[in-house]
Amino acid sequence: MAARHVTATCHCGAVELLVSFPEGLPKPIKCDCSICKRRGVEVLPTALENVRVTKGADMLTLYQFNTFTAKHYFCSACGIYTHHQRRANPEQFSINTGCIDNL
Repeated sequence: MAARHVTATCHCGAVELLVSFPEGLPKPIKCDCSICKRRGVEVLPTALENVRVTKGADMLTLYQFNTFTAKHYFCSACGIYTHHQRRANPEQFSINTGCIDNL
């Protein structure tokens, strides 16, 4: 399977991520933590080093709760959740599939 590189953006375009999936796109998953269940979004996991904020790092807002292990990132302008560092595997980010361009 070939590596895949994608761009992910928030709704207003203030935040942009460049994301690499070295093994190709993984199967989307649904996190079952209390915030992700309420969001109802599917995510694609990848290693931390495969995600780079290319625009709007200063626009990202961090939200943490409970164990404060997971780190959920939102655009402070439009409120869209773009990605989070996983509690189950802190060595990975999960990318909101709805933010990935042309997916």
